Order: sequence, then C-alpha cells, then structure tokens
Amino acid sequence: MIGSGILKGMAVTLRNFAGSYFDKERLITVQYPEERSPLPENYRNFPILIYDNDPEAGLRCVACKICEKECPPQCIYIIKSDDKKPDYMGKPQFYPKVFDIDISVCMSCQICVEVCPFEAIKMDKDFELSKRERFDNLLFRKEQLSKSNEYYRKIHPIEAAAVDKNLADAVAAAEAKKKAAAAKAAASTAPTQVVSPESALGSTSAPGETPPETTKS
Repeated sequence: MIGSGILKGMAVTLRNFAGSYFDKERLITVQYPEERSPLPENYRNFPILIYDNDPEAGLRCVACKICEKECPPQCIYIIKSDDKKPDYMGKPQFYPKVFDIDISVCMSCQICVEVCPFEAIKMDKDFELSKRERFDNLLFRKEQLSKSNEYYRKIHPIEAAAVDKNLADAVAAAEAKKKAAAAKAAASTAPTQVVSPESALGSTSAPGETPPETTKS
C-alpha cells in the first residue's frame, strides 16, 4: 500500500508523544542547559596539558615538540625553556616556556595524544567554548590548557587509571635499576682479602717468626 511507511512512522511518533505524558523514558528531548546528557568515556573535543600537583613544576610536558611536528593542521606552537626541571622520575627535563593551541584550527584528531611519549597531552570533554571573537579568544595559552591529573581522572576515569599505572610502573622500574646499579658499584669497590701461602698451608708459627721448612718425603 502506498504511504504505509509514512503511516507507520507517524504511529511511532504519536505513540511516543502520548506516552511521554506517562513514561519519562519516552522523553527524547533533553532540556539543555538545565539538563545534560552524560558524555561517554571516549568522547573527545580539544587537547589539554596534564600536570601533577603543581601547574608549573608538575607539568608533564618536556617541550619535545613531537606533537607540534605531527599535528596535521599545524595548530600547536611551542617554545622550549632555557633551563630544566625534574620530571616525575626525578630526571632533569626541559619544559614549554610557551605552549599555544589554536582551537579554531584544531580538528580534534587526537594524533598529538597518540604520539606523546610522556602522557602529557590528553583530550578534554569541554565543548562549551564559543567566543565572541574568532582569533585571539580561540588561541589557548599554556595557563588555559593546563589541567590537573585529578581533572583528567574525572573526565576519563578508565583511561587515567591505566596511565597512572604505566607511570607508576616506570618509576618503580627506574628505582629498581638505580638500586641494582648502586649495589653493583658497592660490590666492585669492596676491599678483597689476600690470603698468604702460609695461611693457606695452615702455618702455626708466631707472628714475626720464620715458618718451618717443609720436607718432602
């Protein structure tokens, strides 16, 4: 019958319209911004920089510029620092003196996250970023991009737990390697005891006396 598909579709619409007065599950429309649908774990929007405890000293980024080189739209701009600071393993590393991302150009591809060897850059879930001006207000500086590891755990709990485990394992492996190297160095510098031939033969002569000659039978 011609038009049966339209009639079936309208029947579904009418059923949901009438049912919405009695069953809240049939309410499809979310009254945004008063109501908000929860975002899934793997939702991503724009990149952020992760720090531990302190926004400056705890910033994980070491300004290696891999993300800047690999970014397809070239929206990341980094200037490396002149001095160094210790990273999460205590190793002195450079840090970004300038780290800018132009989110008006960023295409949220997540390539910067995939290539980062220090777990320093991750994807945010914040999508309410509309501004009145296009250029300067959409150029995010290091201060705006820096987010705590607690914030990262809140928006990506499963992923953050895996990252924290990997970093903890790396620290534990570095500590074990350091302890093994220290033990090896201590063993190589320990004094060795030289055994004289007389002591090896079990001589009973007093100190300062000439040991008796041994006779062959």
